Amino acid sequence: MSSQLPKPPPVPAESAAIRVPPHNFEAEQALLGAILLSNRAYERVSEFLRPEHFADPVHGRIFGTCGKLIERGQMANPVTLKTYFENDGGLAEIGGISYLAQLANAVVSVINAEDYGKLVFDLHLRRELIGLGEDMVNGAFAADLDSSANDQIGAAEAKLYDLATTGQTEGGFESFNTILIGAVAAAEAAHKRQGKLSGVPTGLVDIDSKLGGLHESDLLILAGRPSMGKTALATNIAFNAAYAYREEIDALGRKKGVDGAVTAFFSLEMSAEQLATRILAEQAEIASHKIRQGELTNDEFERLVIAAQNLHKLPLFIDDTPALSISAVRTRARRLKRQHGLGLIVIDYLQLLRGSSATSDSRVQEVSEITRGLKALAKELSVPVIALSQLSRAVESREDKRPQLSDLRESGSIEQDADVVMFVFREQYYLERAEPGRRPDEAEDKFNDRHARWQQRCEEVWNTAEVIVAKQRHGPVGTVRLSFRGEFTKFGNLATAGHYEEPGF
Repeated sequence: MSSQLPKPPPVPAESAAIRVPPHNFEAEQALLGAILLSNRAYERVSEFLRPEHFADPVHGRIFGTCGKLIERGQMANPVTLKTYFENDGGLAEIGGISYLAQLANAVVSVINAEDYGKLVFDLHLRRELIGLGEDMVNGAFAADLDSSANDQIGAAEAKLYDLATTGQTEGGFESFNTILIGAVAAAEAAHKRQGKLSGVPTGLVDIDSKLGGLHESDLLILAGRPSMGKTALATNIAFNAAYAYREEIDALGRKKGVDGAVTAFFSLEMSAEQLATRILAEQAEIASHKIRQGELTNDEFERLVIAAQNLHKLPLFIDDTPALSISAVRTRARRLKRQHGLGLIVIDYLQLLRGSSATSDSRVQEVSEITRGLKALAKELSVPVIALSQLSRAVESREDKRPQLSDLRESGSIEQDADVVMFVFREQYYLERAEPGRRPDEAEDKFNDRHARWQQRCEEVWNTAEVIVAKQRHGPVGTVRLSFRGEFTKFGNLATAGHYEEPGF
């Protein structure tokens, strides 16, 4: 800088031993000067820097006012800012209106504006980290019977996660203008995306068309009776989302997904190896029992190796810890998002999760706590959460065995908390077990006619499945038909006049 700028008052001698939170007023001054000299410097830092990130509140107000003027298409310079700061007492303490001119005149170059912005942001995070540490220490010293050590650890980890991802440790109101800008940015991202979806793609054309992809902050329930293919469909969706994953680097050097999703799969029922074998079988189109029993031909083994090579870098993470609690799921999901990024969570299945024993007096209350926790997790991490769920036996007693919302087991909160409820139904499964037999007093031609109708229906639904969207907050309900190849436990797009099933690779 070509001239000396005024600095805040020095620390009194009697408090010199007190550690002052990290700050760099010179970097803040250099950044503000660069912005006043060339408003294009604001564009380089506006994506990640906010007024509250400045150590000096006056600097924060100057930055915020510059931003408002620039966003209106106006110039931000000492002359235009003068009107807004004539009566600012804080600015008067460090030189008044002339301070704005000094900021601009002291700048040699605007080239380093982004570096100054990153330094200001980094020091803000450090100050917030110090505050968090003090809160953690004070909380640990406090003898609070209602807050266990594990609760405090979970709360501290949540705040650390918030700090790592947004630089803020508390929620609060946002202006509609800010929210609107985010909504338009999401629409722009969807427009640029290959599938034109606003959410994470499932890889299944008709489901994506019905849902618009899997939307962030949504809790999706995927339910069905045993052997309907819940886990198979969830595995297919998790694989397709991970396989489509693409990323770019933002202004702070952080990775940001632009399509597909880094996927976390909590498999409480199957082991990680069984799940991996299933995915290999689906993609190599080899029956999984042949892989387990070592009954592969040379050609099949070669296909298996090629599939494994194509999948080894897949951003799919599997946790097969049994009987996880909802708080453990939350902790592990936060950690994965912090370390690798996270765009989709799949839980197989909801009824195998545990709630907090301290607050749950019955299974219904426990399931209610779990669904509320999953919805809160989806909102906290801004990712879609797919939770698989069992259905009650009431389905089996009806002639039409298509599931209904009332069939969800154990708690009405599943339907209430979910943004989307989908049922998997395979009529083929029931028809294969209901081959008509000839009645004692039935004529042969009538039996043959009845058997022919059964056979025709079997052919119509052969290798197909239905996904019934029974509830959707953001769009229509209805039924989607998919192909289903049972030997590979693989769902796919049903070949129609509009689109055809695509290969896995």
